[in-house]
Amino acid sequence: MASHLGALTLLVADYDAAIAFFTQALGFTLLEDTLLDEPGKPGKRWVMVAPSTQAGCALLLARAANAEQASHIGKQGGGRVFLFLETQDFWGDYERMRAAGVHFCEQPREESYGTVVVFEDISGNRWDLLARHADSRD
Repeated sequence: MASHLGALTLLVADYDAAIAFFTQALGFTLLEDTLLDEPGKPGKRWVMVAPSTQAGCALLLARAANAEQASHIGKQGGGRVFLFLETQDFWGDYERMRAAGVHFCEQPREESYGTVVVFEDISGNRWDLLARHADSRD
């Protein structure tokens, strides 16, 4: 049986602010934004975003529903890099994201596997923007 990772849930404080960040600052595509009519959960939505060139895993942006969930917003990786955004145009994406106000935690650097820089999303989760060297996939 063929399988793949379809989506990851990312806790957010506000749907619209998260949609704006991911679509405008990171260039993701809004795949779905559906209002879910659930008793006791007013305003709950099913919001999916993904890099515009990706045919794989998406992010389900989930507004925290209680205090415990809210306490984990921005901390889903426990302070470590949590997600990896791979690109074939590192410098173009880096400059576009910088111009959009994305917070970078460091300067871009060259590693044995590629060019990388750590940035934070709207909630403070840490990501790597990464362009792998062609030979690092072997």
